[in-house]
This record gives sequence, structure tokens and C-alpha cells, in this order.
Amino acid sequence: MLINDKFFYINIRDYLALGNDNKAGEPMLARVLSGFSCPKNPDVEHFLKKSAVEFAKKSQSVTYLVFSVEGKELLGYFTLALKPLTVRGEAVSNTMKRKLLRISELDEKSDTYTMSAYLIAQLGKNYTNGRNNKITGRELIELAWTVIEDAQYMLGGMVAFLEAENEEKLLSFYRDNHFSQFDTRQTVSGIDEPHELIQLLRLL
Repeated sequence: MLINDKFFYINIRDYLALGNDNKAGEPMLARVLSGFSCPKNPDVEHFLKKSAVEFAKKSQSVTYLVFSVEGKELLGYFTLALKPLTVRGEAVSNTMKRKLLRISELDEKSDTYTMSAYLIAQLGKNYTNGRNNKITGRELIELAWTVIEDAQYMLGGMVAFLEAENEEKLLSFYRDNHFSQFDTRQTVSGIDEPHELIQLLRLL
């Protein structure tokens, strides 16, 4: 989909729908993904190359590839999913509580609000041949937000969230893009040591 005169995005399901068509189907998608590099965050690269297709096939999440209008270069990607979300009342303002109450189930005993929410599961720029300089983080997250707004228009909902490493520069970036911290979560992994992730949300 063309977003502006600089960028457009493609849902990877559009490739998968064409099956084994070598010029436009899954083989073409594999070639496109092979040109992605993100040395600053290997997990972002690993997900795109090793997990994004399988997750889309299982409807666990959907990945969108972002290209430049000029040159049709892969500049980055974002991955979205629908997830249950629980927010502790003590972690948010009274104003936000009132808004959450409209679209969530309140457990008065534990003072928690549970709802379906849009998760920005992955967000990454392509560092191959300096392409990361052709799109800003703000532009990439705005493209993701465009898809979320379209989904919200058709399906409803009011909350989007993401999880980030506890790094001030990264957290500052998300705060500048209207996300607010509401909790933390410990990762569970058989590969890496457990560590804390910061959870941030933004209301639609």
C-alpha cells in the first residue's frame, strides 16, 4: 500500500498468497528477506528471517515490509499482533482507567483491567548498504500506526502496546511517540538469561 511519496508497505501474506510463484510468491519473499540486515539488534533480524513467515502462516502475527517508492528498496519492517493485555490500575492515571474501563473487563479485587490490544511485536530498520538512513524510526512507527488505525476502524479496540529493553534512549524514543510506560515483564527464554522488559501503551 502506498502511504506517501516516500514509502509503501506490503503485507507478507500478499507474497504467501501467491504460493511458489518464483517472481512474486514465497520464493520472491525469501529473496527479499535475505537482503535485510540489522547488526544493532540481531533479534530483529533473526525474527524476520526465521520466524515472520511461519508466524504469519499460523496467524500469530503479521509482518509488513516497508519499501522506498524510489528504488523499491527494503528499508525496514514492523510486525503486528492481537494479544490479551492486563493493566494494573495502580500503574495508570484515573483518566486512563476511565478510558480502559470502556473496552476492558475490570477485576475489582485485583484492580486490573484485561482487554484485547494491538501489539507492535517487532520494529526494525534495514542497515544493508546504509538503507537505515533513508527512513527514521518515527516514520517507521507512524507506518505501523497507520495499519493499527485501519484495524481499529474496522474492528474497534482502543489500546496498542509494545515491549522494549530498559534503555533510556529507546524508552525516550517511544515516549516521544506518545507511548507511556505502564508495567514491566520478565522474559522467559531457554536461550537467553531472563531480563526485564518495559511495557508501554498508547491509546487510539
